[in-house]
Amino acid sequence: MNREVLGRCPICDNNLKVTEIACGSCGTSIRGKFDPCKFCQLNKEQKYFIEVFIKNRGNIKEIEKELGISYPTVRNKLDAVIESMGYQVQDKIRVNRKEVLDKLSKGEINKDEALKLLSE
Repeated sequence: MNREVLGRCPICDNNLKVTEIACGSCGTSIRGKFDPCKFCQLNKEQKYFIEVFIKNRGNIKEIEKELGISYPTVRNKLDAVIESMGYQVQDKIRVNRKEVLDKLSKGEINKDEALKLLSE
């Protein structure tokens, strides 16, 4: 049974270091201190969200449908993933009014969601 490499400590939630890797075919082992990939540092919920995001090619409306969540929740989850991967979320505070109105006119968000976004 293959297990996924842990990226975060189950005790203190800090990033882990991989100290040995091995080839399952020839048995070669390499020891050292390796950083796991950025995706390994995401929790299970975040990994699932990214899987759904990729499967739906980033189409927010489809992600909303599949996960049963609202547009702001999709954005919040995406922002959390971005931050967990060590990147800074840009324009998190400033809402793009045109983008919100475009999404409203396309039916991607409802009026209540639009009002909430515009009032942030």
